[in-house]
Amino acid sequence: MKDMTECRERLRGIFNITVTPFTHDGEIDFAGLAANIERVIGLGYDGILIGGTYGEFPALSPEERAAIFRHVMDVVNDRVPVMLCSAGSDARVVEQLTRLAGDLGGLPMVTPPFVSEVTDAQIVSFFKRMAPLSRTGILVYNAPGIGITLAPPILEQLADIPQVVGIKQGDLNPTAIDQIANRLGGRLRLFCASDLAFLGPMMCGFDGISTTNSGALPELVLATFRALESGDAATARDLHRLWYDFRALARRHGQPQLVKAAMNLRGFNGGHVRLPLVDVGPEVIEQTRAVLQSLAADARSGVTLAQ
Repeated sequence: MKDMTECRERLRGIFNITVTPFTHDGEIDFAGLAANIERVIGLGYDGILIGGTYGEFPALSPEERAAIFRHVMDVVNDRVPVMLCSAGSDARVVEQLTRLAGDLGGLPMVTPPFVSEVTDAQIVSFFKRMAPLSRTGILVYNAPGIGITLAPPILEQLADIPQVVGIKQGDLNPTAIDQIANRLGGRLRLFCASDLAFLGPMMCGFDGISTTNSGALPELVLATFRALESGDAATARDLHRLWYDFRALARRHGQPQLVKAAMNLRGFNGGHVRLPLVDVGPEVIEQTRAVLQSLAADARSGVTLAQ
């Protein structure tokens, strides 16, 4: 993407949150990362998100993150839009990665600075500082998991920053979703940050979703989204119900850990997680295998298992 205008036009649909596969020794598996990207692009995903919270960015050095950005943008070669997470607690790192992401033609995804006792005014000031650094604009990531939840009034202030092109909303409180959809819809691109419960935000008028579990169930999550996108809410509901047992395991054991285990069972390049996360153990792997086998037995899922 060359500028904010093109970025806004292309920023919609279903984006795969691509996990960062690590080797047993903790090194980045760049070839595996490329293979995972090719899989979802080949299936018809509208875009990808790289190095986010489920891409384990806090466990990556700034140099590793920059290397991943460059590698991914070379692999994608502008076939689909790419969100590149430049979040961090050190504003200097955020500045460097935000500028790099925009220069590479990706869309930087920026969270509030997750430091203690930061005020709302300081958060707004931070985004005003970061947004002009990228020629493609920035995506505000409202990520309660890092300890800060941006209330709708703050998001409205951020929407007034010219270079903010969208919001990835992780707070799925129905009141917040309703306010954001009806006050910011049409002004910015709105993305639901969770595939665990995306039907509601999409029905409210959001422009798209980002999905970690599509690393393990790319066919099923894509079919669910496309059904809803085409107006077939009943089919979307039924398909979403199909993988409830998988979501339950992910909630219990952590999404990157469970998704990577399932990817490995399917013959994909899930690899390992990096400390402080720990790979799931044999018992959970067998529970995951049983869930995948159940899904594979239902033709609607599109799921197959590695032989």
